[in-house]
Amino acid sequence: MQQRCASSAVNLCRKILQPHRVASVWPPPPPPQPPLCDIFINHRGVDTKRTIAGLLHGHLFRLGLRPFLDSMNMKPGDKLFGKIDPAIRSCKLGVAIFSPNYCDSYFCLHELALLMECKKRVVPIFYDVKPSQLRVVDYGTSSAEELERFSWALEEAKYTVGLTFDSLQGDWSGFLNCATDAVIKNLVELDDAN
Repeated sequence: MQQRCASSAVNLCRKILQPHRVASVWPPPPPPQPPLCDIFINHRGVDTKRTIAGLLHGHLFRLGLRPFLDSMNMKPGDKLFGKIDPAIRSCKLGVAIFSPNYCDSYFCLHELALLMECKKRVVPIFYDVKPSQLRVVDYGTSSAEELERFSWALEEAKYTVGLTFDSLQGDWSGFLNCATDAVIKNLVELDDAN
């Protein structure tokens, strides 16, 4: 089963990455600017950076895709919003990894809201948390407008079909393959629609 998932992932990657043929035009148009990333991985670092987010990033990268994970794509001195916001705007797909401490992070909620506002397709992963447990909490640091924006984005994501994973009882390898397949299938659908 895992071998079949892995080979199907490789075949789907080839389809995404194969160049499209275009009739010749003179002078040729300038090459399109590639997006900063194919997949933006939205996650709470304290819960997931060394586990599912890092593993998923590595797996997608090895398949020839361009995932964005803050700890892998940013360096000391980079401005958070200066790197993250353009990556979100240019990505093809978002993966939101919801975890127990996700909603405590302004940055997680901002990224999710921007993904939704940019009308990006988002694949939710519920990691050690149920959708019903996710709520925006007012700690007095965000405006009423931001809280409303975050709540709207969170509700949109909670009502999107996603994947669930229990880190204590789950099969890590199997889940990673299934998450990768879900990402690749969504990328193929998005590519076919364009």
